[in-house]
Amino acid sequence: MTNTLPPNTGYVAAAYLVFLFILLIYFVIMAIRTARVERELAELLTKSEQRNSRDAAAETSSQ
Repeated sequence: MTNTLPPNTGYVAAAYLVFLFILLIYFVIMAIRTARVERELAELLTKSEQRNSRDAAAETSSQ
């Protein structure tokens, strides 16, 4: 019994490498998008807090 690999093993390995490379690119893109969304969410939260404090100040000054 011989321990030889099938002749198309190189193609299978190449296919796995291509798949892993595409998966890596996908994860990088998702990390960039997640960071952008978190940054925008923090900005919206800051604006909301500023608006709430401004509205509260206007409400107390009008009374």
